[in-house]
Amino acid sequence: MTKDLTSGSPMRLLLGFTVPTLLGLLFQQLYNMVDAMIVGKLLGSQALGAVGSTGSINFFVIGFCLGVCSGFAIPVAQRMGAKDYPQMRRYVANAAYLSAAIALVLTVATGFLCRDILTAMDTPADLFEDANAYIFVIFMGIPVVFLYNLLAAIIRALGDSRTPVYFLALSAGLNIVLDLACILLLNWGVAGAAIATVVSQAVSGVACLVYMVKKFPILQITREERRLSADACKALCAMGLPMGLQYSITAIGSIVMQTAVNGLGSVYVTAVATAGKVYQLLACPFDAMGAAMATYCGQNVGAGELDRLPQGVRACSLLGLGYSAAALLAMIFFAPQCAMLFLSSADPQLGLLVGLTTQYIVIQTAFFFPLALVNILRFSIQGMGFSAFAILAGVLEMIARTVVGYFFVPGMGYTAACFASPAAWICADLFLIPACLGCVAHLRRSNPTASLETLSRRMLKKTAKA
Repeated sequence: MTKDLTSGSPMRLLLGFTVPTLLGLLFQQLYNMVDAMIVGKLLGSQALGAVGSTGSINFFVIGFCLGVCSGFAIPVAQRMGAKDYPQMRRYVANAAYLSAAIALVLTVATGFLCRDILTAMDTPADLFEDANAYIFVIFMGIPVVFLYNLLAAIIRALGDSRTPVYFLALSAGLNIVLDLACILLLNWGVAGAAIATVVSQAVSGVACLVYMVKKFPILQITREERRLSADACKALCAMGLPMGLQYSITAIGSIVMQTAVNGLGSVYVTAVATAGKVYQLLACPFDAMGAAMATYCGQNVGAGELDRLPQGVRACSLLGLGYSAAALLAMIFFAPQCAMLFLSSADPQLGLLVGLTTQYIVIQTAFFFPLALVNILRFSIQGMGFSAFAILAGVLEMIARTVVGYFFVPGMGYTAACFASPAAWICADLFLIPACLGCVAHLRRSNPTASLETLSRRMLKKTAKA
């Protein structure tokens, strides 16, 4: 089932697209949250800290995979908007080939380099072995990360943001069962939590594949369309690789910050890990808004509906502002309770951990609107076809986090670490706001007849309805 985002109220369309996507992201976050909750409650704060210490390198690698998949879906959305279905299917087939190749290279490389990376990040000695056991399994699951996220991105590019949610709900429940089985029954420790995550992701990916084959006639690819195409691969890489690199470049700053926090000691590592799980859940709406804007802008550029681009950005920004205010209010009152979801009441350092976690969460949510703009504007720019341009925002985020990690955390300690991400978001926005306006202006200059064609189409539609 496809959905056209090139006509109708932008606010209504974006809400209708964002909510199902958000539900899917929430279920996806359940993987990490359940892992953390079960690890923290059953294995203790040290094991939780070990899992958390891998967060930045996890983001560096897995974030690249997510970015590539999202980028590959943009040409699909643009061809969908233009009603060019043969080329759309050609993009889908070649995206699958590229994803398989990238997944293979990343899996082999990260498997060999895993311990060296953790050593370079100054991972505390008491956390090292558990951290390695967890992240190694996660890296071995890179192919299933590509499987689900590529298929889900393609389905969303066709306008269907609901279907992947159903499969994620199923696999999220499976993840809980497998977590308990692997840790309690099989005694596999933190590696068991990672195995449960990978298996659950594989289930959601296979479910998406089966559904696409059976329910999307528009994706019935012919032999000619299945052929490896240099032009299609070039167009896909022009979108996907910059988008993936954007995530990884951003993650470099996070790695620097994680290294700085590691130097503060394991209690601070655990506090950041705990707060990070809460933050990831709270930030899901912004990721959903970004996915919605990428598809919205992609389809409208493909259809020549350029006047709808700034309308969509404004509507989505209002949604982001409203949610940011609500999240901050909730965390002012309930941040300690959220921290206790992951911490054991028997932990001898419980009071300190709750206080540090609460401080981190409240500071992050106080700057949620800049984060909302980062996602909305970045994905809008990418949906318009300027994926490489958006990398600069990631570079600014990296620089900001690196500066805070190298120069402020050693002197100011944990408080400086709490402000690293807000500083990164603000720096990115200083670039993204004028960049988004410039991209819209460039498209209008490059397509001077688009507005006239759009007006003509609208008049024809009104005449037909009359």
